[in-house]
Amino acid sequence: MILAPKSKLLKQRHGDAPTIVQILPAMVRGGVERGTVEMADAIQKHGGRAVVISHGGPMVRHLDRLGATHHQLDVHTKNPFRWPQVRRQLKAILSRENADLVHIRSRVPAWIALPAAAALGIATVSTVHGRFVAMSAFKRIYNRKLLKTDHVIAISNYVKDLITSQYVGVEDRLTVVHRGVDIDLFNPGNVNQTRIVNFVEGLAIPEDVPVIMLPARATMWKGHRILLQALAKIKDRPFICLMIGAGDGKPAFVSELVRLGQQLGLEGRFRLTPLIDDMAAALMVADVVAMPSITPEPFGRVALEAQAMGRPVVAFDHGGATESIRHGETGWLAIPGDADSLAAALQAALDLGPRKRKMLAATARQHIEANFSTETMCRQTIKIYRRVLDRAAANRNAKS
Repeated sequence: MILAPKSKLLKQRHGDAPTIVQILPAMVRGGVERGTVEMADAIQKHGGRAVVISHGGPMVRHLDRLGATHHQLDVHTKNPFRWPQVRRQLKAILSRENADLVHIRSRVPAWIALPAAAALGIATVSTVHGRFVAMSAFKRIYNRKLLKTDHVIAISNYVKDLITSQYVGVEDRLTVVHRGVDIDLFNPGNVNQTRIVNFVEGLAIPEDVPVIMLPARATMWKGHRILLQALAKIKDRPFICLMIGAGDGKPAFVSELVRLGQQLGLEGRFRLTPLIDDMAAALMVADVVAMPSITPEPFGRVALEAQAMGRPVVAFDHGGATESIRHGETGWLAIPGDADSLAAALQAALDLGPRKRKMLAATARQHIEANFSTETMCRQTIKIYRRVLDRAAANRNAKS
């Protein structure tokens, strides 16, 4: 990933590099974790020190590669009786690292970290990554903790609206920063033929058959069932559907999808595969990428990655998908929960001729470069850090 050349946007006026500490439950593979790594890189490129605190996980190695500092701590525990001990350990780490700002990325870490940061007089920022819906008074109080920071970031206008519709007094310190995609990693020109061949041969994908791809975690709200129902409505035409990540699901999840597909007459027309490491190469094989989440996506990074690779995206017309997909220009937005509408959108994408497909690819790529790059996301977040740090410094000076 290549960000802008080194800047001094985060440098303190007295010349020291501010220490920005990001806190999240764990460094497993996911959008929040990738964003944490991308921000650690940006913090250092813009003149700061990057520290991450989590329970650990496979993505810690990416932080090590960047030269960022990682501390393993049980900030993921949902047991409130353990929070005081974890909080004391966290407070010691923040003091030792001389933290200037704490960026909290999840609710449990907020309950642990905010009292520690307040006791040490450290500025705070939080990011709301998920759907912020409280179905009970208890959940409302639990969610609110993540909004008790000096500034709050929402990853989409959809998430922002969920927050402001349920909580008052947040608007003045709430900013939307859309998630970004690495436009160098997800660039058709940077994916060589060997990588594509390795992906195709690894899954024995038949030649000259259109590929419909659903890259998603193995959970039903991602829309695997309704996609199969939509595919059954267009099964008279050739295609193979690859459900990337579905193969990692529990046996009951996998069995249910296999059974439904067979009942719908789709035997041999779809495959459930594990998550893969080279998604850029996988997307090169796709003729259309589906994101049929039945529950609105807070944003949906898959849509960004697919469009960056010049692939048409089909999603339901709700949630964050509506903010990144331009209906009829870079993809299609179907009626939420409607298999017929989803089938029609898939058919429209598959019917694209070579010239229109090329035009859509160029439009989609330009759209992502202009609005949803990692560099844009990181620079906007760095500017929020700068404002919060300046405000904290002004408050300290006013008290002295």
